[in-house]
Amino acid sequence: MENKYLVLAYYKYVDVENPHREVMVHKKFFKNRDALGRIYISEEGINGQISASEEVANSYMKWMANRKMFHDVEFKIHEHPQHTFHKMTVKYRKELVALKYKVDLQQGGEHVSPQKWREMIESGEYVLLDVRNDYEWEIGHFESAEKPDCRYFRDFPKYADQFKEKYDPEESKIMMCCTGGIRCETFSALLKENGYKQVYQLDGGMIKYGLEEGTKHWKGKLFVFDERLSVPIDNKTELPAISHCYICKEPADMYYNCADVECDRLFLGCDRCREELQGFCSEQCLQKVQEKNSVS
Repeated sequence: MENKYLVLAYYKYVDVENPHREVMVHKKFFKNRDALGRIYISEEGINGQISASEEVANSYMKWMANRKMFHDVEFKIHEHPQHTFHKMTVKYRKELVALKYKVDLQQGGEHVSPQKWREMIESGEYVLLDVRNDYEWEIGHFESAEKPDCRYFRDFPKYADQFKEKYDPEESKIMMCCTGGIRCETFSALLKENGYKQVYQLDGGMIKYGLEEGTKHWKGKLFVFDERLSVPIDNKTELPAISHCYICKEPADMYYNCADVECDRLFLGCDRCREELQGFCSEQCLQKVQEKNSVS
């Protein structure tokens, strides 16, 4: 019988009085259990992505539901035949989203369901803003989405100021989306601070949208922050690639890390180029490692 693992993505903004103690409580729960992943805890709340055996995943979700602080955490769940992380990390982080800018999270955008989100796209009345990184956007996004000119999360405050020059805060209707929803909590609040009245965020992010609405109005794949790196948005339907191999420019939607550990570049590669270059992102990296190995 094949093992079945559940990949859980979740977050919750909630006051955590003693986050360092909560880190220890979580570590104690996962000790000697079949679970791997990355969990960050701060005074602001919790943000986690883990893969676990079905039994352990269900035990964890039940354990969280029985804790007052986390009883209403929503878990987005994918099934997978193996672990999607190689170790378990539970640690304190000062900011759940590294914005380096304090916003009032209580003033964030209105949450809308995946069904409502689809209807809003189809109305054509909204500006759809995708607040993920460039490399996430490159392999997949909503058909009508606009990508902020930001390389990192922390660049968003500057972009929000420029956004005003293009879209009137009083009249514009802004839809905002990200992978799981947590970045929109922060960025929607930032837009509201900048005077935007009508800001909406996709509840549960793209992961939940794919699970409930499938591939409607989506192009390509969804980037995820685990060893899978990219998945179909509904976790089953393979759509045509919209991105291209960095080497030969043929369609490709799989990310890899360069086999040169000193480079470790995240790159898009087709099967042929990856095989020919033995997992390296360029001829230069391949030759450098070959020369180093020949000397040693």
